[in-house]
Amino acid sequence: MSTLATTTSRIFPAFTSLWEDLMNKDLLEWDGDLGLTNPSVNVKETDKDFNIELAAPGMKKEDFKIELKNNVLTISSEQKEEREEKSEGKYLRREFSYKAFQRSFALPENSEKDSIKATYTDGILKINLAKKYVEPVITAKKIQVK
Repeated sequence: MSTLATTTSRIFPAFTSLWEDLMNKDLLEWDGDLGLTNPSVNVKETDKDFNIELAAPGMKKEDFKIELKNNVLTISSEQKEEREEKSEGKYLRREFSYKAFQRSFALPENSEKDSIKATYTDGILKINLAKKYVEPVITAKKIQVK
């Protein structure tokens, strides 16, 4: 059985996690977590701004890292957890958990990079980028007829 679990974990890590959860946890204890940590994102554009909504329930605002570098907005998070159950000095079960994600967005030229705002409410991280007016560049060239 351990050979199958090792081979499967390299090819299908989410399946192994689900299998181990089903086999090792009590049904009332199972939280439905499949180890899939890439949150869903909605991106919306209005006349005045751009809005990004990232679904991340169960997190705290301190869990997010938001950076702007080279016109790319990156949202990331990393969570580590250790749980341990003991019975008279022997381990009955010891579990480690690690969850991380990173989502990146190339910002359009007409976004106001100095006025990015982020809020986290009811499991949704909302990022607002105001639009700025960009003067359209119109180049005209006369072509001489010979």
